[in-house]
Amino acid sequence: MLPAAKLDKMLARRATLEAALADPGKLGAEAFAALAKEYSELAPMVAAIEGYRKLEREIADLEQIEEGGDPELRALAIEELPALKARHESAERQIAILLLPKDVADDRSAILEVRAGTGGDEAALFAAELYNMYQRYAELHRWRFEVLGIAETGIGGYKEATAAISGAGVFARLKFESGVHRVQRVPVTEAQGRIHTSAATVAVLPEPEEIEIKIDEKDLRIDIFRSSGPGGQSVNTTDSAVRITHLPTGLVVQQQDEKSQHKNKAKAMKVLRARLYERERMETDAERAAARKGQVGSGDRSERIRTYNFPQGRVTDHRINLTLYKLDKVLTGEALDEVIEALVAEDQINRLAEMGEDA
Repeated sequence: MLPAAKLDKMLARRATLEAALADPGKLGAEAFAALAKEYSELAPMVAAIEGYRKLEREIADLEQIEEGGDPELRALAIEELPALKARHESAERQIAILLLPKDVADDRSAILEVRAGTGGDEAALFAAELYNMYQRYAELHRWRFEVLGIAETGIGGYKEATAAISGAGVFARLKFESGVHRVQRVPVTEAQGRIHTSAATVAVLPEPEEIEIKIDEKDLRIDIFRSSGPGGQSVNTTDSAVRITHLPTGLVVQQQDEKSQHKNKAKAMKVLRARLYERERMETDAERAAARKGQVGSGDRSERIRTYNFPQGRVTDHRINLTLYKLDKVLTGEALDEVIEALVAEDQINRLAEMGEDA
């Protein structure tokens, strides 16, 4: 059963916000923006509650008819009630999902890091394909995709590649992509036509606000050096590459894509801030997991999460036992939402079950 008092409170809050926004002259620009944002965020919940309560009234009316009265109306009520009750149950579940505590990072933009794993050149080629898949996926969602750095292998592969993806709810949709992605196919360099297995790792880090992660300059060692290697030829005439070491944690970030030392430092700081924020989140998750059994997700990035099998044209996500025979469309970003939606749904089911256990 849904908490009626809580639903009433949400409807009352929506009415209060509506009244306040109707008279913007009494609000400052900042207050108006904050209330407008809250009003907008409440909209899906209010619509769901109103639909749910309308169904409740319709069910009550039909049940009353079912108890007596005109035989024809009674027969009609008996026929319609099952479908109405099914819709009511679905609406109840929708509201329960909307009531789930939100991950505070869900609305954030994100830093994407893709690295070649085991498999040599083939792993680097696969890493490049994954990176391009996320770039196309971002374009389909009209998100901004900013390349932060790419270390190429010289044959079209990426040793590692980093990007900042900006937009509404980026982290909420991409957070389940973190982990080891495995590819099975015949490499272009394989003369015998044998299938090889290679891997690449993906990390998706929520991008924090600067005020959330304060970095003390004395905790940083900044090294400036000359760019080199594939991708660095155009900037290797000056000492513009930047390596930043965060001394307390030992985290190291390096950027060399830009000709400007200042721009490379700014990009490196953006990545460092995201890694430090994710480190804090992981520590919090670990503490929570230690205190509570059955928590969704272990935070272990070494776990193999997905296999891309080229001979069979399939993609399998091992966490939810989902297989799609749409490998080409997944790699173009078109069918990636099918996997992500299933992962989001599984996460919601697990969290609803946890809430039931805690009740």
